[in-house]
Amino acid sequence: MTIDELVLLLKASQATGLTTLQELILRSSWEGQTYANIASEAHYGEERVKKIAAHLWQVLSNFYKEPIDKSNFRQTLENHPQSVAHQQLIKEFNRAATATSLEFPSGPVSLNSRFYIPRPPIEELAYAEMAEPGSVICIKAPKKMGKSSLVLRLLARANKQGFRSVTLDFQQADKAVFASLDKFLHWFCANVSRELQLETKLNDYWDENMGSKVSCSIYFQKYLLAALSSPLVLVLNEVDWVFEYQEIAREFLPLVRSWHEQAKREEIWQKLRLVLVYSTEILVPIKLTRSPFNIGLTINLPSFTKEQVQDLAQRHGLDWTDGKDADSLMAMVGGNPYLVRLALYHLVGKGGLKGDLGQLLQQAPTEAGIYNQCLRQYVIALRDEPELGDAFYEVINTTNYVKLEPRLAYKLQSIGLINLEGDVYDGLRLRSTPACELYRLYFQQYLKKSEHFNNTHVERLKQENQQLSVLSSLDELT
Repeated sequence: MTIDELVLLLKASQATGLTTLQELILRSSWEGQTYANIASEAHYGEERVKKIAAHLWQVLSNFYKEPIDKSNFRQTLENHPQSVAHQQLIKEFNRAATATSLEFPSGPVSLNSRFYIPRPPIEELAYAEMAEPGSVICIKAPKKMGKSSLVLRLLARANKQGFRSVTLDFQQADKAVFASLDKFLHWFCANVSRELQLETKLNDYWDENMGSKVSCSIYFQKYLLAALSSPLVLVLNEVDWVFEYQEIAREFLPLVRSWHEQAKREEIWQKLRLVLVYSTEILVPIKLTRSPFNIGLTINLPSFTKEQVQDLAQRHGLDWTDGKDADSLMAMVGGNPYLVRLALYHLVGKGGLKGDLGQLLQQAPTEAGIYNQCLRQYVIALRDEPELGDAFYEVINTTNYVKLEPRLAYKLQSIGLINLEGDVYDGLRLRSTPACELYRLYFQQYLKKSEHFNNTHVERLKQENQQLSVLSSLDELT
């Protein structure tokens, strides 16, 4: 049993539910925090926290009919299976709660959402790594796989531990920022300063004779980190955007790694905890000893398992315990968290399909389906880059797998359209398959239509050219 399952069970079984403070005590005690720490975080007196905790231990002891206190709380319940009666309680609670708390899946899953599905041991590993001095966490996954939701929880944990945090999103940088390394590092340092609410003092620390990278490091060491009394969690989001500018990537990424290595020698660099978030492999030639992506903790966010899909369905008030509906949905969309959650939202939402999973799946790969808007965004992406469209067309029309050159394969993987079979190289190419059946069915139909449209368009242009030729000849004779 996880702490999330226990909290949900107590909310379902207790007439008064759980207060915010009670839930905080349970979660913090599960993590081994002292009453003093819990009281400090909750801004309550320690005696009051102890009194409420004592009541909780009594409730749990009565509920499980065995003595439970803070010292044996997690050890006793972590491997405690849920009974059929408890599962039924949670099911009824979810059904009632869903009616009033249904959330449309858009953006990161909020911290207080019932619909966040943990993927153990990822969260705990990330929390533990972030607590290490000078640590680096690399989070890699295609779009809409849950990277932002995990980062949101990392930042909440950082705040809980008294850390400072800054998030920089490289896709928000103007194209002009990437004109040179010096300009990029100026933008980088200025934005970190602003997020920390510190005055920008680049001119005081920048020295052209020493170069941009050394100046940037000095700015961090002598000014930014020196001004902080607690560790700084620096999240670099959409690092893929830097990959597009090879000259900058070759200099900036080794610089980031050097800060991690300096933490082994200089105490002040231990304050810096880096989180790199990206969607694709880097193709910029960088030696392994200079890359930041092979140090620290690397997290490749996986798709949901069948059990996790069933858990999410239960949180939506659906009874999928026999596994058949989960199998049917996953046969269409795999374990993609966004696609799964969007289906569940429409199955139980007002004006939705009223639980008709068969109808939803039948319509899914069509323009009448619930995924139409998401699929049209892919259409635009492939239309803007015809080379990608050609590569994906080849993937969806092959029964086994297609060998794609890495540049195209990683690009298609980053936007979530294909899977790579364990990143297996076959010569200089990668084995690629559609990420899910939804994409295969939709794009087989769409690309056929596009092909027909293109042929028709070409014929029409030929006819127009012939007419223009005739008119031109008449004009010359006139």
